[in-house]
Amino acid sequence: MYHHSYRYQMNPSVRAQKGEIHVTGEGSVSLQPTIANVWVGVETEDVELSKAQKKNSSHISQIIQALTEMGIPKEFIQTTSFTIYPMYDFVDGKQTFRGYRVEHMLQVTIQDLDRVGAVVDTAVQHGANRVSNISFHFAHPTKAYQVALQKAVQNAIEKADTIAHSLQVHLDKTPIKITEEFKFSEGPQPFVDSPMVKSASTMQIEPGKQEIKARISAVFLTNISY
Repeated sequence: MYHHSYRYQMNPSVRAQKGEIHVTGEGSVSLQPTIANVWVGVETEDVELSKAQKKNSSHISQIIQALTEMGIPKEFIQTTSFTIYPMYDFVDGKQTFRGYRVEHMLQVTIQDLDRVGAVVDTAVQHGANRVSNISFHFAHPTKAYQVALQKAVQNAIEKADTIAHSLQVHLDKTPIKITEEFKFSEGPQPFVDSPMVKSASTMQIEPGKQEIKARISAVFLTNISY
C-alpha cells in the first residue's frame, strides 16, 4: 500500500512577476521495498594457485547448492566478479612472494524480504567469508514516482493559489509551463556494507520504508482584475 505525503513550504525564491506567478512543487510517496540484493562471496589463499582455486570453487558450489535448496532460483544467483591476484610481503625493503588470493562474489536476488537474514546466514554457514553489500529496491518504482509527481503538481497549484489570494489577483490554475526538476533514479537503496564475515549473522534485517520524491517548477498566469 502506498502512503502519500507532500510538503507545503513557501519557497523564499518564489517571485511574482506582472501577470505571472513562479512556484515549485514537491511530492513524495513512502513505500516498503519489495526486492533485496545481497552480495556474498568467498576469499581463499594458498601458495599454490590451483589449491586456492579448488578451495574457492568448492565453497562457492556449496553456497549455491544451499541457497537453491532453500528456494532461491538459480537464475537469481549470479557471479558478479572473479579475481585472482598474487600476494607479497615486504620486509626490509624486499618483496617476498606469499601466495595467491582468489575471490569469487555472487549477487543473490531475494523477493521475500523476511528471508534476507536467512540467506546471509546460509551463505556464511557454507563457506562465505565476504558480505560486501545488501541493498533494497522496488518492483514498480516508476508507478510510485508518477504518484509523487501528481502530488508535486497539486502542491504547486496550492502554493500559487495562496500567493494569488495574498495579492488579490485571479489565478488560472492551469500552468503555462511545468519543468521537472528532480529526475527519478531507480537505483537500489544501500543498507549495510561488511567487508568480512567470519561467522553467521543472525540479525533481523529490516529495510524500512523508502521515499520516492518528485519536484517541479511551474508558471501560472494571473489576472489583476480579481
